[in-house]
Amino acid sequence: MRQFLKFVLATIVGLVAFSFIGFLVLAGIIGAAASAGDHKETASNSVLELKLNEPLTERGRDGKFSFGGNDTSTGLVNLKAAIKRAKSDDDIKGILLNLGIVQGGMASLEEVRDALIDFKKSGKFVVAYHEIASEKSFYLASVANEIYLNPQGTLEFNGLSSEVMFYKRLFDKAGIEPYIFRVGSFKSAVEPFFRENFSDSARYQTVSFLNSINGYMVGQVAKSRGINPARLKVISDSMLVHNAPDALRLKLVTKLGYFDEAQDYMRGKLGLAKDKKPSIVSLSDYTEDKDADEREGKTTGNRIAVIYAEGDIVTGRGSDDNIGSTKFAEAIRKARLDEKVKAVVLRINSPGGSSLASDIIYREVLLTKKVKPIIASMSDVAASGGYYIAMACDTIVAHPNTITGSIGVFGVLPNIQPLLADKLGITVDRVTTGKFSDLPTITRPLTEFEKRTLQEEVNRIYADFTSKAAQGRHMPVERLRRLASGRVWSGLEAKGNGLVDVLGDYQDALNIAAARAHLKADDYRVQRLPRQKSSLESLLARFGAGDDDEAKTRALKTELGPLYPAYAQYQQLMQMRGVQARLPYTLDIQ
Repeated sequence: MRQFLKFVLATIVGLVAFSFIGFLVLAGIIGAAASAGDHKETASNSVLELKLNEPLTERGRDGKFSFGGNDTSTGLVNLKAAIKRAKSDDDIKGILLNLGIVQGGMASLEEVRDALIDFKKSGKFVVAYHEIASEKSFYLASVANEIYLNPQGTLEFNGLSSEVMFYKRLFDKAGIEPYIFRVGSFKSAVEPFFRENFSDSARYQTVSFLNSINGYMVGQVAKSRGINPARLKVISDSMLVHNAPDALRLKLVTKLGYFDEAQDYMRGKLGLAKDKKPSIVSLSDYTEDKDADEREGKTTGNRIAVIYAEGDIVTGRGSDDNIGSTKFAEAIRKARLDEKVKAVVLRINSPGGSSLASDIIYREVLLTKKVKPIIASMSDVAASGGYYIAMACDTIVAHPNTITGSIGVFGVLPNIQPLLADKLGITVDRVTTGKFSDLPTITRPLTEFEKRTLQEEVNRIYADFTSKAAQGRHMPVERLRRLASGRVWSGLEAKGNGLVDVLGDYQDALNIAAARAHLKADDYRVQRLPRQKSSLESLLARFGAGDDDEAKTRALKTELGPLYPAYAQYQQLMQMRGVQARLPYTLDIQ
């Protein structure tokens, strides 16, 4: 009886404790919901601080209720809206770029940089402070009126690079034989599986587009800093910047100083006494709700739908991190059938993915084009499958440093029989109803007939891809295929060869869409698709009231930490179903 009473007492205590924790969680959710729409008032004579210490993505992820998670990001849309708002906000007198290692693509940074240049037209100041300045953070900071670098800090300005890991030796040791099916001498996405280094064609194209992007960046910095471009190229190529004094001597920065000295500069611009602390407003406190800037002053019923396609292209609904063919086809279809939507902008930031999924989305673009204008706006990357979903649009707009093209397809099928038999001592036997019933299989070698059959299917898909691209680009298919073969181009190169129509940014694409729909600037509102989760929905998902896959991803990110990107790449490989239209390698430009 005593044990029974102890058990009952322990159960009651446990229930009370659980209920109390549940109450705290519920209180937190209610509090979060109540404060989600709150906006802090900006004090007069303030400075907007931009740290950009989170990954820069198209729409961003809310970090207000992340509880220590590492899955938040800064939205390019909100960041540009905040800078635009600050330009005309009488309470904001300047912007502080407090930058370190900026995580973003070159085209995204270009849009932020252009927004900062536009901000300066108001007569307000931009000041930058660095302790460690990466190439990308310096690119942003180069537009500032004053650039402070910590006297013991460093500034990287030595050109761009991109490195790739090759797995041939690993596969050889493990006993994995990859069967490769591809079209195009430049379709090098599969080279890491059967080579130990770049092929000549892969190296050629990478050198070409990297130099194009780097040359554009150097030209823009030269213009902002008032340095001869040829001289700046020598500084970069020869890595003449080794320390802070070098950066000052070469006029890349204007001052060597600590943060308090940057504050002194701000006090002077704000007209404050030395003992007064400048009012500095963070981006998160200054940013209004997602759509406030698009609603402001527009009471019209006309809409331009902006559909954000970011991540790998996959079949099905996908997740928040990729482009699910079902979800995005529905979004485009919704915009097409909505009479209030007069035009569509397809905003793309994708290295590609499934050729089937890309074709499903392409079809919806093609149908939309027949009834209303649809404009492609390319961000950092719109390559292979990313180009596929853009090529039917009325107009393709890209940045000079967008990575695009890569018109080609491939397939990979590994044979792991040597791994199983020779390394693990596992044998496989099978029973089939027909000669090819087990195809595709990874536990036996392919016959020559099977290899030929799979290659013919890849050839067929490539022919379909290039024919549709030629139709969209209004050029002979023979000429299009000379530009294809999987070759990657910078936006500047793509504009020169006809794969892109206009060099510009998101706003340019929006303006073109409005003009095609005969809408004036004040005669439409922007409708963003697909719909994002609200802050409350994201918070509920953290407590199991949402997407199980999303909760699993957060747990894995927390558990694996810096190893998560390797795991994510493995998962990406495992999800490559069918023939792929994907960018060569995982390009990380540094």
